[in-house]
Amino acid sequence: MAEWPKLLTLARQGKLDLLEAALRDGDATKQRCDRTGDTLLHMAARHGHRHLLVLLLETLGMDVEVANGDYKRPLHEAASMGHGETPLMMACTKQNLEVIRDLVEHGANPLLKNKDGWNCFHIASREGHLEVLQYLLAVSPSSWDTESSIRRTPLHTAAMHGCFDAVELLLERCQYKPDSRDSCGVTPFMDAIQNGHVNIARLLLEKHQACPTAADALGAQPLHRAAITAQDGAIQFLVSELDVDVNVKATALQLTALHYAAKSCWFGSWWIRSWSPCQQLAEQKKPHVV
Repeated sequence: MAEWPKLLTLARQGKLDLLEAALRDGDATKQRCDRTGDTLLHMAARHGHRHLLVLLLETLGMDVEVANGDYKRPLHEAASMGHGETPLMMACTKQNLEVIRDLVEHGANPLLKNKDGWNCFHIASREGHLEVLQYLLAVSPSSWDTESSIRRTPLHTAAMHGCFDAVELLLERCQYKPDSRDSCGVTPFMDAIQNGHVNIARLLLEKHQACPTAADALGAQPLHRAAITAQDGAIQFLVSELDVDVNVKATALQLTALHYAAKSCWFGSWWIRSWSPCQQLAEQKKPHVV
């Protein structure tokens, strides 16, 4: 096992792979710093390294209740250093309703926000946990009405992460405006399309009257955003089912979806290869021109 000062340094710097490798040859989970009484868990919590906390708590089973020389537990360190994640927020990243209920019943506030402007409902929307979302709406009916620091709603987040059931619940139980935009002008429909979640895009069209040709702050429509990330299924859906014009230009830059795809080097996309000029270039073995 590596020397204790080296382990503390790795924990302070958030070096997950190196720390995990250094801990393989021995057990440092019960060791403490002689001067401060800190454990590796204190160090990871103090510096906001959540990925290390997962390793130390869930994999190595370190005791979260151990206090250092200042009588501070790792939770105190995380709170005092302003990393903004409350115990309730961390519980909402897991599908453990019992823990969430206990925290709320003991006074945890589900409306508090972290440094990015996310409250517990926003976090649960990212995870797609229906029971957690339903419980938060029951104990805090206004928790859905929130935006992050860049004006993203839980509906944006659930759509982006492909959480179909969560999106369906949010459309049924919450009052989000159709095509609500974040600070970049992105709508939940754009998020769904850009990440290839056609089922969610279809749901937003049917249940929320989303606009398939809305433009973001740069004038890019969902078609352009799908081209950037080579979401062939989403592009087929927009062009073949919704009759979106494949030649439409982003108003700010006057670029078509083909320009965006070419810039990102997505020559393998079906619609680029099937577009007649591109097909000719492919036959001439000149895909680099596209």
